Amino acid sequence: MNKKTFGEFEPHPWWYIPPFEWQDPYHWILNLSWPMFLLCMAFWYIGINILFAFAYLLQPGCIANARPGNFGDAFFFSLQTISTVGYGAMSPTNLYGHIVVSIEVWVGLLGLALITGLMFSRFSRPTARILFSHWALVSSFNGQQTFMFRVANQRGNRILEAQIRVSLLREEMTQEGYEMYRFYDLPLVRSQTPVFGLTWLVMHTINVDSALWQETIDSLKLKKVQFFVTLTGLDETVSQTIHAHHNYTLEQLQWNARFKDVVRSDSQKKRIIEYDRFHEFERVDEIQKISS
Repeated sequence: MNKKTFGEFEPHPWWYIPPFEWQDPYHWILNLSWPMFLLCMAFWYIGINILFAFAYLLQPGCIANARPGNFGDAFFFSLQTISTVGYGAMSPTNLYGHIVVSIEVWVGLLGLALITGLMFSRFSRPTARILFSHWALVSSFNGQQTFMFRVANQRGNRILEAQIRVSLLREEMTQEGYEMYRFYDLPLVRSQTPVFGLTWLVMHTINVDSALWQETIDSLKLKKVQFFVTLTGLDETVSQTIHAHHNYTLEQLQWNARFKDVVRSDSQKKRIIEYDRFHEFERVDEIQKISS
């Protein structure tokens, strides 16, 4: 079984290839990025034609109008056969050629059906374009310390019945001396919204019932704390459930800070999100000095 580490929610680069598992090739293919998926299909297409080209070369003269022993002619005849194009310039001449052609046409039909199904699965799979702030903040809100971050819907449509969940992961020691990781849910001020169209400031109040109660940045580091966020909702365009996830490490946690406002109205009184300022924050003590 492949080993995974906590914090592996970060997106992989396009050239990343997940470990292959013979028992679950379908899931492996769906996890490939689009460039890697197309590259793998291209390698399969070229490789299968090379294999059949050598099969034609095993018996010289089995292809009419092909130069004897010429790999190029055999390869391009294979391309015409597997795609069922059949220009007519080259054709099988004996029983061996007809058998190899029949096998290749059968393989081509199966391959076409397989690739078509995989392409449809990848295109029809619902995806979310959710933007999570680079930083999670801890500051006072309505007189109470609050853990907060914000998310935004980067599409022009809306997400219906959106729900968000935040969990804290920390390392603990049992009474028997075993180290283990445990998840703790962080109750939110507002964990769901009927319509998610613009931005959403997600907040967790740090009270006596919170897993963050009386914690400091040093104590959190000792417990190797991370924050995991999951968001689900119904995409109104495709009427399918979408999922998004993100995790925050302690390096992304800022104390005594709040986010800058990114929502403004234009001349037609339409709300606009300034995404270039979405991750910006300001220190609370600096705000207090300015206001005083």
